[in-house]
Amino acid sequence: MQPTYADVTAAAARIAGHVRPVVLAQADADTVPVAGEVWFALEHMQHTGSFKARGAANFMLAHQEQHLLPKVGVTIASGGNAGVACAWAARLVDAAAAVFLPATAPAVKVTRLKALGAQVFSGGEYYADAALDCERYAAATGALRSHAYDDPYIAAGAGTLLDEIVVGLPNLDTVVVAVGGAGLLTGISIAAAHHGVRVVAVEPEKCRAFNAALEAGHPVDVDIDSIAADALGARRVTPMSLAAAAAGEVRSVLVSDKQIIAARQTLWDCRRLAVEHAAATALAALLSGAYVPAPGERVAVIICGANTDPSDLVAPKPTQH
Repeated sequence: MQPTYADVTAAAARIAGHVRPVVLAQADADTVPVAGEVWFALEHMQHTGSFKARGAANFMLAHQEQHLLPKVGVTIASGGNAGVACAWAARLVDAAAAVFLPATAPAVKVTRLKALGAQVFSGGEYYADAALDCERYAAATGALRSHAYDDPYIAAGAGTLLDEIVVGLPNLDTVVVAVGGAGLLTGISIAAAHHGVRVVAVEPEKCRAFNAALEAGHPVDVDIDSIAADALGARRVTPMSLAAAAAGEVRSVLVSDKQIIAARQTLWDCRRLAVEHAAATALAALLSGAYVPAPGERVAVIICGANTDPSDLVAPKPTQH
């Protein structure tokens, strides 16, 4: 099912009071030296540390409304953030959660999952491996199968973020968003088309499932090799994302891992924001020149997640002699 803007507004009503409204902060020239008016949408301050809480809450509450939550609970495969959000949302409806992670999932995300009471299973090097294990678990136990990005409830929930940004930033011209499996891109694109807002979809050069799908005209598998792969490491995007992108103005750009690392460090050095590499990917498009706003263009950059170990952001103190 292709989600619509009506699904986004329904999601907003459903999750109201369960998620935190997005915080907006204007960037200065020290952080983003471009001609446009740039704002940060600080969604890394959301419950669970990422935008994923929106879609997870919408998914869980919608299934509760329809009496479709099995006693055994819910299961999901995730690079980390979607699993954390699923486990958090399961607690909203007093359901159990079983989360399947690739072996490469950061320890900080595993720790958060366990703190939320989820069963955590790990195996295989990539998200696709975890997804296969999750499918087998759902078939064997009858658990409700959630998805990190390929679900209309998940995408519609993510789209509520753009509606909130537009309320805070009237006359918004452009929203810049990092892309992995493209659940966030789907929801943002649907809402952006309704509001007449341009979307800039940003991916790592070696983690470019959406960019490759646009070139091919349909989803295709891509190789994954990026520092942001723990959150943006989907091998292919959803047909939903391509349909949503086709309905509005969406531009695809690529950035290097070096540019992502630099953008993440900039957010720490200039704003003391400790975010994961995926969250810095959107900003990397502006800092690298992959996307150049026009003079006066009003731009919102989504800072999407903060489930990271910040120790590498702080420069070591000089050795005392």
